[in-house]
Amino acid sequence: MLFIFPQFHPIFRKVIQDNSNDKVQVDQVKIPLLVYVAREKRPPHSHHFKAGALNVLQRVSCMISNSPYILVLDCDMYCNDPTSARRAMCFHLDSKISPLLAFVQFPQRFHNISKSDIYDSQLRMIFSVQWQGIDGLQGPILSGTGFYIKRVSLCGRSIQDIDLEELKQSFGSSNELIKSLRGNYKSNALNVQHRLLEETRLLASCTYEKDTKWGKEVGFLYDSVVEDYLTGFTLHCKGWTSVYCDPSRPQFLGSGTTNLNDNLIQGMRWSSGLAEVGFSKFCPLIYGPPRMSIFVSMCYGYYAFSPLLYFLPLWCFATIPQLCLLNNIPLYPKVSNSYFVIFLFIFLSSISKHLQEVLSTGGSFQIWRNEQRIWMMKSITSRLYGSLDAIMKRIGMREASFLPTNKVEDVEQVKLYKMGKFDFQTSNMFLVPMVSLIILNMVSFIGGLVRVIFVGNWDQMLVQVFISFYILVMNFPIIEAMIIRKDKGRVRPSVTILSAMFSTIFLLLGCIILCC
Repeated sequence: MLFIFPQFHPIFRKVIQDNSNDKVQVDQVKIPLLVYVAREKRPPHSHHFKAGALNVLQRVSCMISNSPYILVLDCDMYCNDPTSARRAMCFHLDSKISPLLAFVQFPQRFHNISKSDIYDSQLRMIFSVQWQGIDGLQGPILSGTGFYIKRVSLCGRSIQDIDLEELKQSFGSSNELIKSLRGNYKSNALNVQHRLLEETRLLASCTYEKDTKWGKEVGFLYDSVVEDYLTGFTLHCKGWTSVYCDPSRPQFLGSGTTNLNDNLIQGMRWSSGLAEVGFSKFCPLIYGPPRMSIFVSMCYGYYAFSPLLYFLPLWCFATIPQLCLLNNIPLYPKVSNSYFVIFLFIFLSSISKHLQEVLSTGGSFQIWRNEQRIWMMKSITSRLYGSLDAIMKRIGMREASFLPTNKVEDVEQVKLYKMGKFDFQTSNMFLVPMVSLIILNMVSFIGGLVRVIFVGNWDQMLVQVFISFYILVMNFPIIEAMIIRKDKGRVRPSVTILSAMFSTIFLLLGCIILCC
């Protein structure tokens, strides 16, 4: 067991449970060995966030158990079904697929999700729809937690016929670690208590990985804060496969985000990490096709570029038709025009597809509406900032950072979440874009409606009026929080005023540009 601490500290390790010297009766359950390890952290050595922690765990566990399979869980997750290992081993030990199988991925399920799930914390689309489809190709994408991975798949290549010095260049200076990786090492109680615990001091030190291939070709990779996505991608590129196992009873349960701030921060971190991969040498659309199926490459490419694919069109969709409406510039065919049917078909088919996926996976119309709503909120905030963060990292203007998701529940925030009310106690960085766009669409809708009623050009402008109306209806909680609500979760008046100023400036600049 490895715990991750944010502050700098020396190595700490302790055997919490060791029953190797206990006399256990035949009919008694033997409690597994439990070892607590805190890796060393000190400046200026990078600890590589979660990927660095997983690699330390990999090395230390080599010395303690050297098990061929590793279960990875987030700190807030617990086992909900003790048969998960048996289910995973049914795939890992299947002679037909075992040699190429790298990991068995279980879906992430959460114990604290409300019926309405206003923040889409359960990630229904990913774990109930998309992972099912990718499983029919080369297997699902590594999802950070809830998976059993084969240790040898993280070694980068076969190590049996490689000389010791070459192995040290890849895995570091520990002879004991290399013996363990080669399968020539057997641990015992005395070793765990004495010599092996001293070996962990070397393996968990912040300097052990220097001049090695850890994080580059060995273990979980360091080129992105979404180490799971990147590591899974490189495993699939090397010919490994994966399996998605989704039994009716959740095997593991964790804590989902129950407030808007944590949800947007989590989305920004994921967007930044995915875009990092898309802009790197591991770009799935370039690095993938020579090494894997074009369909699998396209799946990985979709996720790598999804932040850009979402925030760019949605910002255009929420601003350009509105500015053109206020300046009497039609963008779409007249309702009476036969080409209008094409636009109507695209819009309705997109909505129907999402609604069908929600209903077919046990959701409701309310879940569909909430997913549409949080998708819009995330696209104009988290995915925008995540993409900008990734670009700044790539051009050297910003260092890599990792903001962990808050797992501490606030009573008031949980109460609002259970009531199905959004909690807008979040940074202005997130609030101002959302409120500004709502104000812009309110002005556009009212102005467009007046134009249609009094000028009579409804045939030309009806679509643009409808777009503003649709955005306002789908994001009604923001309007409610601006005007009606008085609780702590409302949008602060100062944010509304600031957003109104930005909207006014945007409208003036837009009108000047369109008039020119």
